[in-house]
Amino acid sequence: MKLDFEYIVLGLGGFGSAAAYWLSRRAGKEVLGLEQFELGHVRGESQDHSRIIRLSYHTPGYVELAKFAFRAWEELERDSGEQVVLRTGGLDVGPRESAIPLSSYSDSMDAAGVQYEKLDAREIMRRWPQWRLTDDMHGLFQERGGIAMAARGNAAHVRMAREHGATLLERTPVEAIRPAAGAVEVRTADATYRCRRLVITAGAWSNRALAPVGLELPLRVTKEQVTYFAPPNLPAFQPERFPVWIWMDDPCFYGFPAFGEPGPKVGQDAGGQETTGDTRTFDPDLEARDRVIRFLERHLPGALGPIIYTKTCLYTLTPDWDFVLDRLPHQPEIAVAVGGGHGFKFASLVGQILSELSIDGQAPRDLAPFRIDRPILGMKDPPRTYMV
Repeated sequence: MKLDFEYIVLGLGGFGSAAAYWLSRRAGKEVLGLEQFELGHVRGESQDHSRIIRLSYHTPGYVELAKFAFRAWEELERDSGEQVVLRTGGLDVGPRESAIPLSSYSDSMDAAGVQYEKLDAREIMRRWPQWRLTDDMHGLFQERGGIAMAARGNAAHVRMAREHGATLLERTPVEAIRPAAGAVEVRTADATYRCRRLVITAGAWSNRALAPVGLELPLRVTKEQVTYFAPPNLPAFQPERFPVWIWMDDPCFYGFPAFGEPGPKVGQDAGGQETTGDTRTFDPDLEARDRVIRFLERHLPGALGPIIYTKTCLYTLTPDWDFVLDRLPHQPEIAVAVGGGHGFKFASLVGQILSELSIDGQAPRDLAPFRIDRPILGMKDPPRTYMV
């Protein structure tokens, strides 16, 4: 049994499966991936049918990063022969006086040269009569927005990583990590593996994985949820007739056309209760679901219908809601990625960047906002700002 690898990836969810894939494209059989649960499990952050992908962001840096994210997914599609992104258009909508002003999004897209449309409430309802809005509301529409197919994208990363030669092991929790003379030893119940570079993509279990190297980040793990509804007029919510959307206010809601289930999906963003990866439950939060239903009654009544099901997932939140995407300053043989609760749309790109950090020692992009040693991550009780 092979025990020595150039690269080991710890955690094979959205980021980890992508890292294994992009590493395997250059390193083939020198890549080992370890997942503590089964591949494709639902205990973390990156399963289900769909995630929003968009070019509309509150800073030009994220807009530019999103451009590269689309390219990374397109490369996976070419390599795998499988579609993983579906364009529906993306609508940001909310009150003109809002906790999340749309001007920062339009300014960022202007700075990044992204085309979009400014729409008043009347025009939004003309294009998508499913909406019920008042004159004090408005929106931005970006035609490249759409659906990143979460479960399908993860499976494509896993399949192609194996086709490129990677070894991926499920139900293989890591018991210990030990840096050793420019390398890293990773011990499981069955073996001790050794690698030149370790990639940690452990989501809600990130601090557990980082503890052996003396690092703890001020992460907050929350249990979030989405609900699928069976509307009376299902054709009105098909992807060709209804876009992905985000309600830009506090609370913030978001939703999808019907994809993967016979009805649209809607959730509240970052509205969940704090938990841990080990203690979380899968029980729906009925109060959070009621907030979604009340929002739909006001603004998207046609989306309501019998509940198909409510699905829970986790957010692993950094205090500034920016990613962690860096090598450890004191141990550069270890790279870390944390998605901050909004990372899946970038998953394939993050995997590519992790492969560059591990193989080349650097990535050809500005990663300064995502440094692991930025000041806010060194605070014991940092201020928390959630805006994406």
